[in-house]
Amino acid sequence: MAERLFWEELNPGDEAVSLNRTITEADVVNFCGVSGDFNWFHIDDVRASESVFGKRVAHGMLVTSVATGLQVEKMEPKIATAAFVGLKEWAFRAPVFFGDTVRVKRTIGEKSEHKNPAQGWCIYEIEVLNQEDKVVQRGQWNMLIQRKPA
Repeated sequence: MAERLFWEELNPGDEAVSLNRTITEADVVNFCGVSGDFNWFHIDDVRASESVFGKRVAHGMLVTSVATGLQVEKMEPKIATAAFVGLKEWAFRAPVFFGDTVRVKRTIGEKSEHKNPAQGWCIYEIEVLNQEDKVVQRGQWNMLIQRKPA
């Protein structure tokens, strides 16, 4: 296992940016099958061309899911995560189209103690950016982080 930072080693304000990932039509089709969300915004070229977006868009939750993967596997430094326990004030700020390339910017936010001395709470301030550096999603992830072994 690659070296990971423990709760004690995280400092509010520390930033990291993930590698990129392009959202493909295959990603959207697969997410339709997994989620059961076959909304016409995602699958119907003709109707989507007449929508506010002007073309088909990726599911917001697909992009959020991709962001979690980018943060875990495609970002350094890695963090000794015990659990991802929730989203707070998560917002879809702009559409993500087929062929858009996204990446995640993580800023360490507030830290606090946990009742289990082997773990600590940490808020990640997250921005999902597209290839034009536009914020397409933003919010906070509530994380439980492993502490250094005694």
